[in-house]
Amino acid sequence: MEKNGQLPLFGVGPIYVVIIILLTVAGILLSVYVIPNGSFDFLLIPFSVIGSLLIIGGLYLWVDAVLKSKIDEGIKNNKLVTTGIYACVRNPIYSAFLFACTGALLIANNLWLLILPPVYWLFLTVLIKQTEEKWLKERYGKEYEEYCKKVNRCIPWFAQRK
Repeated sequence: MEKNGQLPLFGVGPIYVVIIILLTVAGILLSVYVIPNGSFDFLLIPFSVIGSLLIIGGLYLWVDAVLKSKIDEGIKNNKLVTTGIYACVRNPIYSAFLFACTGALLIANNLWLLILPPVYWLFLTVLIKQTEEKWLKERYGKEYEEYCKKVNRCIPWFAQRK
């Protein structure tokens, strides 16, 4: 968090996004040139369909969070955004990249690559808990704690009523 109490506009997002995109590209390249024996023909169609749906879902999350919910305005105005897609998932932009990269890995149709999505999720969870969640709790206190009780960190779901 910045000295004036203002949350950073980008947070740790660029670090997360660049790392998982690089891991995804490296994994796909490795699956083509180094470990091609992880592919199974019978999984090609289901993996392609599910992967395409994840990429489309990721794109939807990103568009909804950035363009429709206008998260940058909420940050600039020091307002906790809890409506729109933020009522379904606390970190839709990070989730968008998690979904899209997972979709790309599925389309690559190599079972060895399926180790990466849990790594992405773990990396996201640790990174967010150690940075942005601390900043938000410090800035918004009880309001943020109540929001966390209702809305998942990175898997979109309907808000829980507690």
